[in-house]
Amino acid sequence: MKGYILGRLLRSFISIFLVTTLTYMMIFSLIPRRSVFSVDPIYSSKMTKTQDVRIDYEDSVFSHMGYIDYLDSKALQNKAEQVDKSVSVAINKKNKNIYNKWAKLQRDRWKIKQFPTSKRFYATREIPLLERVGRFYSRLIQIDHPWRIHDKDNPNLKRGYKISNDKIGGFALVGSGTKYKYQVYFDKHFPFIHQNIVHLYLGESYPSFSGWEVMDVIANGQGQTVASKVTFPTGKKQISPINIHTAQYQSLSKVDSITKAKFGKDPYSKTDNFYQDPSMLSISFRMGFISLVIVYILGVPLATAMARFKSSWIDKLGTGVITLLISIPSLAVIYFWRFVGSSFFGLPDLFSTLGAQNVYSYILPIIILAMINITNIVMWTRRYMIDQQSADYVKFARAKGLSEREISKNHILKNAIIPIVQGIPSMIILTIQGATMTENIFVVPGMGKMLPDAIIIHNNSMVVGLVFLFTLLAVAGVFVGDLLMIMIDPRINLRVRTC
Repeated sequence: MKGYILGRLLRSFISIFLVTTLTYMMIFSLIPRRSVFSVDPIYSSKMTKTQDVRIDYEDSVFSHMGYIDYLDSKALQNKAEQVDKSVSVAINKKNKNIYNKWAKLQRDRWKIKQFPTSKRFYATREIPLLERVGRFYSRLIQIDHPWRIHDKDNPNLKRGYKISNDKIGGFALVGSGTKYKYQVYFDKHFPFIHQNIVHLYLGESYPSFSGWEVMDVIANGQGQTVASKVTFPTGKKQISPINIHTAQYQSLSKVDSITKAKFGKDPYSKTDNFYQDPSMLSISFRMGFISLVIVYILGVPLATAMARFKSSWIDKLGTGVITLLISIPSLAVIYFWRFVGSSFFGLPDLFSTLGAQNVYSYILPIIILAMINITNIVMWTRRYMIDQQSADYVKFARAKGLSEREISKNHILKNAIIPIVQGIPSMIILTIQGATMTENIFVVPGMGKMLPDAIIIHNNSMVVGLVFLFTLLAVAGVFVGDLLMIMIDPRINLRVRTC
């Protein structure tokens, strides 16, 4: 068993690495980098300004996306001071020579350039493709710890952990010197216990959700902010949408007067907000999980009846319906039942009509998802059960005088359900990805809609991040499915399957 687990984990890591790396290399080498500006309204406004502004914006974006390293005039001056402290931003031959000398001392092939209008100096370095991939994996798992923050304006910053239970953050493990103040905390939101110690960093989203990390786009709430009564570290109470448990460190020198009035001398004053609607991840999971429950509740009994009464009118009718659903394109099924649901039952044909807070918004997408996915469950369960009907243990059960109903329920279904159960974790986890067509047609703000949208607008970081997550979840689903199979039937030896 240990050998199987270690082998499976090793193959899983290799699979995730290969899929993500190939996706990253294809996107960042085959797609022209300037295409990322095609739908950026901010870039369009920069085009009307000076060339300096446009170039600075382009290089800043390319730097955030991982194409280049970029030093603006001030950052370049700070670097060049390592060579000659007399360097300044002035445009003269002396400074240019110092900058070129600094660039030559670097092993990374920096290029000193000048803005066309102001003639100010700046520097760029093209990041090789393999180095970009290496950076992606080196930043992938970020662990918070008391030595994470280094602030020259706060040299005496205390470092460590303490358990706190107050009116501000409730019962929590609080860090100092960490990026996040609340390392582990409890609240009324599912799953009720949360942590800020380990985070996945999948890059920065651009051009959509510009400035947000990919994981924040996927996992944070959506829509309008929701305000509630908040107690701040200064003791001030105010109706505010901020989520105090997301407090991050920021230097007091960068804090505005309004924030200082709320947080005082507490440097953990950078916070996120509460939002009205669930995250993309949550919406896709809700819809997918409920549709999957419907699939199994309806599909398994139907397949059992079809197998038990093979060649009867029940079997023929069920086979005909399943064949029809398989033969009709999913797109046609979605549009047909969308029309029926909206025209005859008054259900919204767009998710945005009533929004994520209204249960009626979910009914049509969930029912249609169930109809599309039920065909495989019925078809394979029926096939497994029919195959088991000719097994020796079934003949022996008949010889003992058991009824066909008892044989079907207590023996055949128990064995036929093993491969079905194995696929349950994969199907549950894959629902997190959402249903691409369904979510696009109903304009559901979920994971399934996010991937094609990201591809269309060349949000490369989002595409790579989603591919990594989908691959990780798919591999995890297969692994958990195998373990469930052992729990149902201990006779199964996974070591044989790994040979």
